[in-house]
Amino acid sequence: MTAQDGRLVDDLGHPLDLGRRPRRIVSLGPSLTEALAMTVPERLVGATDWCTHPAGLDVARVRGTKNPDRSAIIQLAPDLVVANREENRRLDVERLRAAGLPVWVTMIESVEEALRSMRRLFVDVLLVGEPGWLMTAAGEWSRPAPRPELRIVVPIWRDPWMVVGSRTFTGDVLTRLGLANAFGSSAQRYPRLELDELRAAGADIVLLPDEPYLFTADDGPEAFPGVRTVLVSGRQLTWYGPSLATARTDLLRQIRGDDATSVIT
Repeated sequence: MTAQDGRLVDDLGHPLDLGRRPRRIVSLGPSLTEALAMTVPERLVGATDWCTHPAGLDVARVRGTKNPDRSAIIQLAPDLVVANREENRRLDVERLRAAGLPVWVTMIESVEEALRSMRRLFVDVLLVGEPGWLMTAAGEWSRPAPRPELRIVVPIWRDPWMVVGSRTFTGDVLTRLGLANAFGSSAQRYPRLELDELRAAGADIVLLPDEPYLFTADDGPEAFPGVRTVLVSGRQLTWYGPSLATARTDLLRQIRGDDATSVIT
């Protein structure tokens, strides 16, 4: 996406003015951090405390996605900060821009948007070409969804219970896996519901990711007696970086095949 005058604009349409190819980058989201660290590791100088991949990442930490240490970011003197509309606050983005830092904001609510957004970041902004992992991911997710369609519920929190609703990246992942989200037509992206409502949704499977809430074999499956529950990696289900290259195969094996992470209650 470019503005009418030919300048680059981010996923929200904000112009990005760069004097040169970015050499010092601060990332404010785990998926973005992993993508940068796997593709241009020498350029990544800062990331949030939640950026856990790749393992052993050795860069300055700038606190969390919702409460980044703006002073620490400014002191790192980045020539680009990369953020995400859902993960990061508008206030932080505006104040970083006011401090003179270029900020590129991504908006990702589907697999297609993830592929397009990552491609623009590396090809148009960083000028390094399309990474191999991204080309692999595009091929993987172009495959048709398997059948039969299974009805599914995906809690992301408990006390209160929250689930994946409408207009989310995860929701699109579910659709591409041949899964019908029981709350995919909700007015909210992450609706809060009573447990009785979740149990009454008629799900064939309940998916329990390990983030943002850490569901385990002893914490989660017991709430859904008589329904098959599957513990899955939150990174594979919700991240939109290099994990996309393998997530489809891994998730299908867990959800539709025999797997040690399946729990029958």
